[in-house]
Amino acid sequence: MKVKVKLTTGEIANIVKGSLLGPDGLEINNIGKIENAKAGTLTFLAREEYAKYLDNCFASCILVPVGFVGVPQQEQSFIECENPYVAIVTVLKLVAESQKTEKEKLNKPEIHRSAIITQSAKIAKNVRVGARCVIGENCIISDNVVLRPNVILYDNVIIGENTEIHSNVVCYDNTIIGKNCIIHSGAVLGADGFSFLENPADGKYEKIPQLGNVMIGDNVEIGANTTIDCAMMDSTVIGDGVKLDNLVHIAHNCAVGDNTAMAAQVGISGSTTIGKRNRIGGQVGVAGHLEIADDVILSAKSGVAKSIKDKGIYFGAPAKERLQAFKIEAYLRRLPDIAVDVEMLKKHLMREGKDSNNKEITVVPTD
Repeated sequence: MKVKVKLTTGEIANIVKGSLLGPDGLEINNIGKIENAKAGTLTFLAREEYAKYLDNCFASCILVPVGFVGVPQQEQSFIECENPYVAIVTVLKLVAESQKTEKEKLNKPEIHRSAIITQSAKIAKNVRVGARCVIGENCIISDNVVLRPNVILYDNVIIGENTEIHSNVVCYDNTIIGKNCIIHSGAVLGADGFSFLENPADGKYEKIPQLGNVMIGDNVEIGANTTIDCAMMDSTVIGDGVKLDNLVHIAHNCAVGDNTAMAAQVGISGSTTIGKRNRIGGQVGVAGHLEIADDVILSAKSGVAKSIKDKGIYFGAPAKERLQAFKIEAYLRRLPDIAVDVEMLKKHLMREGKDSNNKEITVVPTD
């Protein structure tokens, strides 16, 4: 699918504050990947391993690092940038903003006739409520909120200004969502936490009431089919600027610090506190009732079984400081060879009449 854009190479150089090498009047009508870019396309080279595609790349404009050794082809321009990836994002944001402006002109604020809205709900100005949305008692919807079709808001839900909630999102009672948030399709905010008392006599489970709520800060993005459980008491809190990928699970009574990001399939167990500016890779699991310090990076597939008190990069299951974890991994890869060496050493010691602790032993002839 094409990204619609209408710019010249000279205009792009000005936008990204880069140095143009080649014609400044080439027209750009698309943004695409370097692997299959055609004439009229803007692309970028941010990693050295992608340089192999340049010979067969017919893009009209390529964003390259400063000092890049290469010459543009005919009807092609290079733009040298300090960071080509940041530069392409700058252009994408400009294009997205222009498309958003056009869309807003077409999609005037309205409440679809099939939406079900209780009389006690308060709807501010410039709100779009899509088809078959349900808005419960005493909900408050602030200015410029967009609810896509089939959004369900239980009672007492509050949504801040300029927030967009996509189709089939469900917000349970008392959920609070801040300003400028994006909640993607299928997310569930405020479902009961997984909390039961086990009867030791017969092994049956008794449900523990979950009476708290979920509080989402400002500028938060929550991915598709992500779930955030309500607290047993008080609130499960997602701080300002948090970014959650698809299929993330945050259990009851957790707190996630400002500007933390989690990749897909991360699971955070109940009553855990995640610090600010954490970066958590895909499929990381964190046990319950732990504390993670600020500025921690957890590499993909790590398992956190105890609190992490110091900032740094951690890896493994259980998670360890990265360099220590890498050393352990290196030794583990050598285990098959080490096992062979140990067997050879044991045989040698037996021939010398010594055991594996280098103590003298009596060797009994086998003949």
